Formats: sequence, structure tokens, C-alpha cells
Amino acid sequence: MTIGKYLRWKDAQGKVFRPVSLTGTELLNDRTLNKSTAFTQEEREAFQLTGLLPPRVQTFDDQLNRVYDGFSSASTDIEKYLFLRSLQDRNETLFYALLSRHVEEMTPIIYTPTVGKACQEFSHRYQKARGLYITEENVDAMGEMSRHFMGKEIKIIVVTDSQGILGIGDQGVGGMGIPIGKLSLYTLGAGIHPAHCLPIVLDVGTDNQELLDDPMYLGISRKRLRGDAYKRFIKAFVQQVKRYFPKAVLQWEDFSKANAFDNLDDYEDSLPSFNDDIQGTGSVVLAGILGACKIKHERLVDQTYVIYGAGAGGVGVADQIYAGLLKEGCSHHSARAKIFILDSQGVVFDDRDGLEDYKRRYAKSRSISEGWHATDLGKISLTELINNHPVTVLLGASGIGGSFTIEHIQKMMEYTPRPIIFPLSNPTAHCEAIPEAIYHWSDGQAIVATGSPFSDVEYNGQQYRIGQGNNVFIFPGVGLASIVSQTSKITQDMFTTASYALAECVNEQDLAMGCIYPRISDLKAVSIHVAEAILTQMQATDACSYLRDKDLKQVLASHMWEPVYLPYRRV
Repeated sequence: MTIGKYLRWKDAQGKVFRPVSLTGTELLNDRTLNKSTAFTQEEREAFQLTGLLPPRVQTFDDQLNRVYDGFSSASTDIEKYLFLRSLQDRNETLFYALLSRHVEEMTPIIYTPTVGKACQEFSHRYQKARGLYITEENVDAMGEMSRHFMGKEIKIIVVTDSQGILGIGDQGVGGMGIPIGKLSLYTLGAGIHPAHCLPIVLDVGTDNQELLDDPMYLGISRKRLRGDAYKRFIKAFVQQVKRYFPKAVLQWEDFSKANAFDNLDDYEDSLPSFNDDIQGTGSVVLAGILGACKIKHERLVDQTYVIYGAGAGGVGVADQIYAGLLKEGCSHHSARAKIFILDSQGVVFDDRDGLEDYKRRYAKSRSISEGWHATDLGKISLTELINNHPVTVLLGASGIGGSFTIEHIQKMMEYTPRPIIFPLSNPTAHCEAIPEAIYHWSDGQAIVATGSPFSDVEYNGQQYRIGQGNNVFIFPGVGLASIVSQTSKITQDMFTTASYALAECVNEQDLAMGCIYPRISDLKAVSIHVAEAILTQMQATDACSYLRDKDLKQVLASHMWEPVYLPYRRV
């Protein structure tokens, strides 16, 4: 199969076509080349397909109508997920064309929240091989494995060790559903050809006893690697990626919070890489806060922030808010003073025994709580913090459903008439508060966004559209910009730029409905805008960049694939 710059050629008359060497069932079984019933009569004869397909030639629209009917007839979300995955495995052009027509309907199926259940049931619903499964035993053989994926043409890798899958934890080898889903969104949003995408699971065992006891489990049935053995394995993996996939951007996904920060810190200078749970989450939340500040006619520096949940996502949010405050002129000390993080032990203070390094930068001095009314000054709860400090922004990253209450929101309204409340945990059952309840508690004054999709809310005759703080608004654009620029390092500033670019994509009509994120149906336009903003910043700051004098719109367009059938010619 020919990919990369040879995806399309032009003949002497200027007609675009795709050169193809496969024939017969090999061609039909190639998911990036298969047109199925849309192969023309001439192509059927040229590629030895006569008799292998039903006689009638269908149009692309015929096919799209047929597969949408099949999708719609599935009775549950997991059945719809399996239908789409099956389509993706046999005809990726048709799969992405279908998604692009039904973005809002289908993205919750191919990714959150449905992908969580797909990960849980992976071994019992396994269908067809996709991606790489790397173990301690085979990591040194990645060179041999890479031949199957034409390593120099792989442009984006999403990798997980499956320990922190969404809000459901350790899913072992079943975590493969996450890289597959993320990469589908890279193609849908940023136009990265599926042949340039590689999902990888690092199977280092599992601590999920239910999986270990399951005779159908497809992963390694042993406890997880830890400590130095785990670090050696990750080091070997990164070395192999650098050697055999030298053009690839690496996205770390759904690692445990400690490993997420360690892997990012250890390898962000070794290859272009980022952690979406940390940086992508932080970036999309900052964009939402910027939108909320527009509604309030205030600035970032006018707010006091509480992040309930101090895992990878929570601290990533703190990092990005901090970067935004610095960008708007706040001092380092003042920026940190505005941000509180809470974990299972309450407000994070700097004198806590065993305080994790990644939390330390936002840990507060115990002196700040002098004079506060609290049951135990060593373990100050969310309620006690809000009662004692003028909080204006409350962000949920705890995974604890129902943890935001009427008391929290109404106390915040004593500090600000428009509190910013983002219950971001997903899936929906883990959401810190239901949007409809927040609007009732605040008499419609709160500015609300969620991590999971929610329907519009009507309160007192006002229609509120619930914006979803979905990382998909950030990572495809960042990944595309990284690929196009050939950057050697993905920086925090790129994510800050992405936040401001995303905030620009929210129009006045959205803001009037209390919504601070665009619609998911605008994903492609948003991804292009984010990528262009990052590349524009690179043009302005890097005199050596090969993009210096380039037309960025043209450069981006040249890197983006559209899911349409090209005429084939046999080579």
C-alpha cells in the first residue's frame, strides 16, 4: 500500500487518481483502500474484483445511507459502538465520511462515554486486530513490528498503559479502546490520514482482580509492573519509538497520575510528546474559563480558583490556569495564591507528610487557614474552604458524583453574582453536579460547563446550552500543528495558545445561552483554528522555522485528508 505523499497523483491531463497495487480480496480486505460496493465497473475489472462484489455499483451517498440505517437500528450504545468499529475495520473512508456527517450523534459513541464500556468488555467483544500490544517480553522487537506499519510514515501515536482509564480505572489490555478512539478523533478533527495513526497499548499487567479471574481476558494475567522495572520498560519503549517511528508525535493517555507526570517529565525533551490528561484537560478548561470571564466582563486575575480533585487532570488544570494568569500579567506568587487544589484529604497544604511532588507547587502554607472556622484545620473540606475563602470558580476533577451541593453554590454567590461551576468528571454518573440542579441552586446565574455531554436546560424561560469541556477541542489541533511544524518539543505555551484560540471559537449567540464551548459539530473548524494559532505563534517566535514565510492555511490544507473516494489506477 502506498501512503504519505503518494496518496494521490495527477496524470498528464491533471486528473487526480490514486495508484494501487493490491487486487482481489487483498484490496477488499485493506481498510484504507476498500471501496466495497462503490468500486466502479472499470475498477472491478482492472483490480480483479468481478464476482467478488454484488453486481450493482453504489454511489458514496448510497453507502452512507445504508450504513447510517445500520447504525440507527442498533438498540444500545455499545451495539452502535461495535457497529462503527466494524465499519472502521473494513472501510475507513466510509467510516470517517459517516462520522463527519453525524459528528454530534456519533462522537459520544466512538469515544466518551461509550468507549468506557467498550474497554471494560474488550476481551469479550474482541473483533479484529488494530495497533500494537507492547509487553515487557516483546518491546525489543518493535523494529520487526514496525514493518507492518511503515514506521517512517506514522505521524501520531496514542499510547496507554490502561491504569487510569476515564473514571473506571485499570482495564488492562482493554484500554486499547482509548487510543483507537482518540486517533479516530484526530482523523475526524484534524484530517490526519488513518494510515499515519498508530494506537498502542503497553500491557504491563493489571491489578484489576476481576480481569485476572476472567478466563476470557486477553491480556497478560499478572500484577502490574512497578518501580524500576516499569521505568526500564517505559525507557525501552521510548527508545524504540524514536528509532522506528522517527516522525511520530507521541500522546500519553490514561496513565495513573504519578506515572503520567513522571513519563511526561522524563521524556518531553526526548521526543515531541504530551499527556492529554494533564495538558489537554488543562487547556480546554482554561478556554472555558476565558469564555466565562467574557460573560462576566471580568478577567482571569479577578477570580479565585478551586480545583476539587488533584490527580493528573486536576493538577493539569491548575498548571494551565497558572500559565493563563502569567500571560495576563499576574506575578508567579500571585498566580499560585489564586489556585487551591483539594484531594481526598482536603485542601493540599505544604506541611503534609508524604506530599506528592506534582501537588507541591500548589500546596498552601498552613498560615493561610489561621482564623478559619473548621472542624479539623489539618483536613479542611471543600465546604469549609468555600465558607472561609471568596471562591469564584469551582472545578470538579474528582470523579465523585454529587460532590457539589446547593450550599457550595449559594455561598459562592455571596462572593460573585456569576459563579463559574464546571463539574468535569465523566462518565455522567461521576459528574460532581447535574447542570439543571446548578441552575436551580443559582437562580440561573451560574456559568456551567461539564465534561460529559448533557442536554440543554430550560430555567425560568431561559434556554441554556451546556458546553462540554471536551479535550477533543484541543488535542487534534495541537497534534496537527506539531506534525506540520516538525517540532522537536511540544511546549506548555502551545497549549496556552490553544486555549485562547479555542475561546475565540465561541460566538456571541453561544455566550448569550451561557455556553462557553463551541458545538462538537464544529470540531474540524476548531481544530484548524487551534493549529493555525499555534503555527502563527511559531512563525513569530522562531526565526529558524521552515514555516517562516509559508501560507499557513495552504500548509495545513496540504496535510489534511478528506474521506472521499479517489479513482484508482493499477500499478
